[in-house]
Amino acid sequence: MRWMPSQVELYEQMSLLSSSMVAAVRARDWDRLTELERDASCLRDTLTAAPDDSESLAADLARKHSLIQRILDDDAEVRRHTEPWMERICEFLGAGRRHDAPQACGSEAGEASPGGA
Repeated sequence: MRWMPSQVELYEQMSLLSSSMVAAVRARDWDRLTELERDASCLRDTLTAAPDDSESLAADLARKHSLIQRILDDDAEVRRHTEPWMERICEFLGAGRRHDAPQACGSEAGEASPGGA
């Protein structure tokens, strides 16, 4: 049977990735950010497939909570940098359209990244 890291270990890895994403976005390194987003997506998939450890020790639960909060804070920081960029792209793409541009762009914005364009 293959070894599977614990949920806490996976959250620790995700936290490291999210910190790296903040550094990449601050440096405007869109290629690196895109690479890290892919890595985070794979790690998220691994995390959702990880066995449920809801009976973890209180210390593990507190650590997971702390890591999740840090990941969310990092995500907010990344969004503060990327959302204005995405809005400009949506405006640019919508300039040639008469209607439905904000809706079409809004549905794509969640999937696109600054480095992917």
